Amino acid sequence: MKKLLTGLLAMFMGFTVMAQAPATAAKKEVKATKAKTEKVEKKAEKVEKKAAAAPAAAAATPAPAGPTKKDGTLDKRFKANKTAAAPAGPTKKDGTPDMRYKSNNKNAGKKKA
Repeated sequence: MKKLLTGLLAMFMGFTVMAQAPATAAKKEVKATKAKTEKVEKKAEKVEKKAAAAPAAAAATPAPAGPTKKDGTLDKRFKANKTAAAPAGPTKKDGTPDMRYKSNNKNAGKKKA
């Protein structure tokens, strides 16, 4: 008798849950679509802001000497883009600036705190 009652109770609970599922799923879909549209709108605003700032930034930077990446920065894999500033003073045998000289050391003459 207990098994029969338990089975009927489980079946009744299953039917009530199934009857309620479509209503909650529809609400979740509406919320999800609202969230997606908000995200798309925010992304569109960001793109517009970047597009407005891009001409000003492009005018400030000189034309690249070699190939660039998708984001517009220089691609350092190519020799034309590997220009490094030469040290102001003497260098060591390996080509790095010799930090013993004041012209190479930005902290030369400053006292430690």
